[in-house]
Amino acid sequence: MFILVSCWQRTQVKQSIRDRMADAYAEAAVSVTITTLTDVLAFYIGIATAFPSVQSFCIYTGTAFLFCFTYNLTFLGAVLALNGKREESNRHWLTFIKVSAEPQDSQSCFYRMCCTGGFFDETTGTELEHPMDIFFRKYYGPFVMNNWAKAFVVILYLLYIGSSTYGCIQVKEGMDLRHVAVDNSYIIPYYDFEDQYFSQYGPRVMVIVTENVTYWDKSVRQDIDDCMKAFEKSPFIEESLSDSWLRIYVIIAAGMTLDINNRNDFIGNLPTLFSLSPDYKWDVKFNATEISASRFFIQTINVRTTVDEKNLLIELRKTAGECKIPLMVYHPAFILFDQFLVIIINTIQNVVIATGAMLVVSLLLIPNPFCSFWVTFAIVSVIVGVSGYMFYWGINLDSISMINLVICIGFSVDYSAHISYAFVSSEKIQMNEKAADALDRLGYPIVQSACSTLVGVFVLSLANTHVFRICFKIIFLVIVFGLAHGLLFIPVFLTFFKKLCLVFHLKVDLGFLLTL
Repeated sequence: MFILVSCWQRTQVKQSIRDRMADAYAEAAVSVTITTLTDVLAFYIGIATAFPSVQSFCIYTGTAFLFCFTYNLTFLGAVLALNGKREESNRHWLTFIKVSAEPQDSQSCFYRMCCTGGFFDETTGTELEHPMDIFFRKYYGPFVMNNWAKAFVVILYLLYIGSSTYGCIQVKEGMDLRHVAVDNSYIIPYYDFEDQYFSQYGPRVMVIVTENVTYWDKSVRQDIDDCMKAFEKSPFIEESLSDSWLRIYVIIAAGMTLDINNRNDFIGNLPTLFSLSPDYKWDVKFNATEISASRFFIQTINVRTTVDEKNLLIELRKTAGECKIPLMVYHPAFILFDQFLVIIINTIQNVVIATGAMLVVSLLLIPNPFCSFWVTFAIVSVIVGVSGYMFYWGINLDSISMINLVICIGFSVDYSAHISYAFVSSEKIQMNEKAADALDRLGYPIVQSACSTLVGVFVLSLANTHVFRICFKIIFLVIVFGLAHGLLFIPVFLTFFKKLCLVFHLKVDLGFLLTL
């Protein structure tokens, strides 16, 4: 939106509306299309993740981007055309009444604001420059292109990438259940007390026999007991705290000389077990002829870190798979533990595939293959920065932060792609001049976009839910690092490869791209 408006403001005021619209779209449409396609691809690629919550988010957000793209190129364009008609008839921007085109310095400030207008730069034929445009053209661009400024930018980038890489190595996995609740929830002190007084004990895991087996067969009972012993050999399991209705039943049967070695007697004597231990009736699903399912319990210990939780889940499932009896291990906390098994793989997979897709789009739409690689470099660099600084800001890698990293993949390309396209499409000859021209044309719209996004998500920082604050933190990092790459790192780096940029320099307009 900001780029379209900026390109409109640079058109010749006295041209026809058709020509002004053509000029604005010729300059903005390709740049906007590049970033939209890469954003949409990033989100739709995220659908391949193993997490349904991330899949739903990616479908919704990718589709929303398509709607926004269509809206900006159609409805916003119509608004610009109507604004052009207003300018042609010299009507005020707010009151829409016809006003004097001449300055009225002798009139009051209120009169000049509401009853005058239509001023433009007579020398260029365009609207008067905004102070920020003047800042980027006269001061910021030339300043950044100085050799000593470039040296400082390179040193700054090395510090950035070094600290980010260290953070990536140190970032933690796992979701703390405290973060799912609101700040004043009783769940938070509950988990605090649990960590303080009962941290030695982990989840009490169910071992479920999932099929109908012949419990009255001694060999089957021995196989079940062997499976329980295999679980109890784990360093994560406390053997003395295991709970098996079958073991107790065998002991009671031996003490009361009950016959449990045939179907009828085994099932018929179960009420005796339940009368002595009523809680066990919840562990056996049976009728008069068969036992369709049953469960046992094992107590985990010393499960304090995410690594412990991941190793516990892997070991229990491996042991269950090696048993002769069809078993399944389960605890509600396994929903969280499952994330730890695939979160890193899924995150890396999404980042690699999305980055590759963005490289393809950039190669197709940016008329300079070498600059396309710089766009891809910016994507990877921003993602590394955000992932690394998650560690410094106390953010763990889980499904919530993964959703925001998918956002990062999309947003990280925007500013760098705009600057890169403006760089290669610039009419200037010298590399420094091309970079300064790109900053002049797109510096202010990029700042507007970044600031509006930060203002939009700032309210999340005030929320009393950790999930929303994580969203704010990651988007804040994405915007700040993306802005730094778009306005500082990429313009400087593009000037370092003069020969390659000149070799690949092509003059390609939107019509030619659409023909391809």
